[in-house]
Amino acid sequence: MMEESDAELVANDVRLVGRLSAAPAAVELPSGDTLMTFRISIERGAAPRSTSAKGSAQRVDSVPCTAWAPRLRRSVATWRPGDVVEVEGAVRCRFYQAGGATRSRVEVEASSGRIIRRSPVA
Repeated sequence: MMEESDAELVANDVRLVGRLSAAPAAVELPSGDTLMTFRISIERGAAPRSTSAKGSAQRVDSVPCTAWAPRLRRSVATWRPGDVVEVEGAVRCRFYQAGGATRSRVEVEASSGRIIRRSPVA
């Protein structure tokens, strides 16, 4: 159990700015809830130099995101691959059944999002 004074030290706030890597997809869950799923690709900044270990050669992170609120789902549905977007939300671990097994997924549950720059029309 968390002490009252510890509540000031705890935060689960995420802000991502990156490119939409594919078209958002609507997903209907067995519960009947609908959500939009999408991925944001974010270039990594320059890693701090360390003399003790080599850093990862990975240059981009692909972060799975979801939008549950109806208004945000409608907005996300208009986004196109390549759009530069900003998403704010929280990290969530969602559990679900698939293939007879319980699985989990870590994603950013978006509470807000906006297009910063549209991709050129293909």
